[in-house]
Amino acid sequence: MSDNKVLSFIKEVLQNRPDGWLTTTTHRLDIYEEELAKTQFLEQFEILYKESNASSIALNKLPTAYDYIRLGHPLSCVLEWGIAKLNHQNAENVISFSSQAVPILSVLRKNGLENKKTQILYVGKLPANFDLEVVRNIYGYDFELKAFDSSQDVPEFNGSTILIANEDKFGPTKTRTGVDFHISLYNGLGSVLVVNGVENENYIADIQHVRRRETVAMTPADCFIALASLVAESPFKLADHNSDKEKESVVRSIQKITESPTNALVASSGLSIQYAIMMGLIHDADENHTGKSIKIIVPPNCYGGTNDQARRVAECLDHVEIVDLPVDGENDMVQSIDRILGEIALQDAVPYIIAEIPTNPRVEVPNLIDLQTVLTKERKTANGAVAIDPVFILDQTFCPNVHFLGEGKTLSTVRTISFASGSKFPSGGQCTAGYCVGNKKTDELMKKIEVHLALCDNEATALQYEILAKQLPSMNQRIVDAYKNTREFVTYIHEVLPTAKINFVSEELAQQGFTPSVFSLDLPTKGNSDAEKEAYKREENLKLIHLMITKIPDESKFCVSYGQLKGCYWTIPATSTQGTTKEGDKDYIVRASLSGNMDLEKHKEVFLEFVKNRS
Repeated sequence: MSDNKVLSFIKEVLQNRPDGWLTTTTHRLDIYEEELAKTQFLEQFEILYKESNASSIALNKLPTAYDYIRLGHPLSCVLEWGIAKLNHQNAENVISFSSQAVPILSVLRKNGLENKKTQILYVGKLPANFDLEVVRNIYGYDFELKAFDSSQDVPEFNGSTILIANEDKFGPTKTRTGVDFHISLYNGLGSVLVVNGVENENYIADIQHVRRRETVAMTPADCFIALASLVAESPFKLADHNSDKEKESVVRSIQKITESPTNALVASSGLSIQYAIMMGLIHDADENHTGKSIKIIVPPNCYGGTNDQARRVAECLDHVEIVDLPVDGENDMVQSIDRILGEIALQDAVPYIIAEIPTNPRVEVPNLIDLQTVLTKERKTANGAVAIDPVFILDQTFCPNVHFLGEGKTLSTVRTISFASGSKFPSGGQCTAGYCVGNKKTDELMKKIEVHLALCDNEATALQYEILAKQLPSMNQRIVDAYKNTREFVTYIHEVLPTAKINFVSEELAQQGFTPSVFSLDLPTKGNSDAEKEAYKREENLKLIHLMITKIPDESKFCVSYGQLKGCYWTIPATSTQGTTKEGDKDYIVRASLSGNMDLEKHKEVFLEFVKNRS
């Protein structure tokens, strides 16, 4: 197979690529099968390659590669496919990262869980801020590290060998006998990991899962730069950005929006910042509460990424444990927190609480005065000593404009870190970056979080800062406009389908500042048994969504995101955002997200059609 043919085809693909390959952050679920992520796209891409067909029409018909670009996207798939072809490897064996450090951590994680040794050889420099002692002592990973000269033979080792090399252009990697994982570092773009040997293919799914939960794939814009280098067979050229100015603008905007006394930390995604928070807090506990167990308290039905990541962190560390926090429906968040903190106090453990306000997908807000009281309550250990006070980790992605942290606000008197996904309202769906801020009581915690954000090389990219700098100043007005449309649509649904159960904030909560643009819809059902009723409801969920995206294709999208600049997104949390949640905790309801820029009357009209056609 000719390398020239591969490179020529990729060059044509770059010229004819659909616009969405560079600009879309979330993709349609109706043309996406999660269990076939990447492979389905590449199978059809391979057919086009064999037919020498890189036309815009053909490329536009390819199925969705991943639902979120932070997991992967068409250009990351093409980059990995191209490098794999040049290496005579399967495309699954090549995985790109926006981070230079996380691919190393991904192998260390699997080997740590399997008690397998790791040898890291590096040519030139290790990733910046890759603190070896922190990786060993806080992450719990064990490894041997050796500087390596390319002229040397790879030393024999009873375990996995990782070879790290700094590169200035993209192309085939030099296969070395004895190297299990080859990681190429590209300053300013990220890295590419190549899995060598059939015996190591069982690592692929685990490495992909790390990319899914603790970092992001190399971004579309950076993959485009990488592919240009690949086809030109020359060093890559970074795009020009006024990074310092844009970063300063973003931090200033977030501080203004949140009224937080701390500077914001901005990461490549919401889960990237959450991972830095998790590891930063564990680092703090290990230093200040040595030998004590850490309890991460998390709702079992919250967003799947949050839930899964917390459990993955606990899986790696013997002294970290997950405690379920029931928050929705018949469960009251405040009462659940009070009960659980009492139990943890008796154990003299370190409590970290992760919670969404409003909750997802039920859009519920706890009594904030009661929440403040419960979180600041002094508790005693079994020995009568004062228990360790909790840290409240608040996901306020639904309502990033609500002030929790400033002087006199609800959570100003308890150690609180607030974070938000930037792929929602902050960027209007134009990038995946996320951020966190804290109150006055978290200065030391924020320093630890910053250490781990840097160690994992998960800071936002230059383009992400540029997009946030442009979009953040208009965020609060977009939230207001989207809420108006959502409130009007919810009121209309109540009128035409009064038997439906709608989860949305009350008018009273809206007056307090909780103005989300997301609501969940529990459609009325029928049947002779619970199973029949559930099956009928699930069928109706899909009928509604497919009617909306068919009748209003330019605005309605079967998609998991929200906070978009235009249109309306629909999803079923149980089959999208709650993908890794336990089955019994999943919500088979419809979640809709509206923007301030959409044809609301058309959406009402189509919804009425759905109601009239219900069997």
